[in-house]
Amino acid sequence: MNKYMLREDNYQIKTIKHDEKFWQPLKETFPNARCELNYRNIYELAISVILSAQSTDKAVNEVTPALFRKYPRIEALAEATVEKVIPYIKKIGLYKNKANHIIQFAKTVQADFDGVIPSTIEELILLPGVGRKTANVIVSEGFGLPGLAVDTHVERVSKRLGLVNPNDNSFQVEMKLKRLLPPEKWHEVHHQLIFMGRYLCLARKPLCSLCPFREEYCQMIHNKK
Repeated sequence: MNKYMLREDNYQIKTIKHDEKFWQPLKETFPNARCELNYRNIYELAISVILSAQSTDKAVNEVTPALFRKYPRIEALAEATVEKVIPYIKKIGLYKNKANHIIQFAKTVQADFDGVIPSTIEELILLPGVGRKTANVIVSEGFGLPGLAVDTHVERVSKRLGLVNPNDNSFQVEMKLKRLLPPEKWHEVHHQLIFMGRYLCLARKPLCSLCPFREEYCQMIHNKK
């Protein structure tokens, strides 16, 4: 059984028990939680995740088919220019920076890893456009290895459920969640937390009446009482 102390200025100190009983409602509510990016291989996954920063998976899925038809392999993308890539991804946010990131990512993989995308977080975060979130997704989703990515949904839900401190940054959230769960659960819970944040525990108007955690664990509700 894991225990973690939650404290915020407006909250009382509260001990949350994160045992199997705690995680079960999440599993029951989102039994089919999965990656919603469309990809066919590690290369397409990595590029899609880089493009998804501050963009929706739906938006990324709309632009990647044409992008990958033009650049079907990492070596082809490594030879591209920003000007030639931009028209394929112009519909998503920060497209100029992202065009540069994915080209530099491809170039670096070609130059430093013989064209093979690495499978460790330590190596991945050295690549252009790759932070810990992207690295964790590539490791867990692409290679089937233990990884737990923290995006805006995972961070928000984790804080509202008292899994981490309200002022924790994304790295602290990642480390604390990894300590709360066995490695074999990281991938599954990562997707379940994303689905909860995306479809239930929304940022502005959470659907609290449908939440299985509302009575016992939700810090937002307890803070309002």
